[in-house]
Amino acid sequence: MPKFDEVSKSIAFGVGVAIMIPVAWKIIGPALKPVARSAIKYSIRAVEKGREIMAVTSEKVEDLVAETHAEMQAKRMVIEDELDEAAVGATEASGPTGDQSNVRNIVNE
Repeated sequence: MPKFDEVSKSIAFGVGVAIMIPVAWKIIGPALKPVARSAIKYSIRAVEKGREIMAVTSEKVEDLVAETHAEMQAKRMVIEDELDEAAVGATEASGPTGDQSNVRNIVNE
């Protein structure tokens, strides 16, 4: 069990701190206000710069995706053209038939 002196010291210390915090805040508060404003300004600038960087990065990624999509579409068209030519060549080599359906439909089936 703590001694009475230790309890009274703890209570006195707590009361002293409770009294000193508002006094210290009134003295230090005005000096801290410019520091707080400066910190907020730098934070806002950092957020704006981060948004700008994200926008540029997002735009570059979208461009890469669009270019890749265009390349894939071009390759797909080349392959379809080759298949169309091969199908036309095969139907010409086999001779005329009664069913001259669309070559693209035959290739896609």
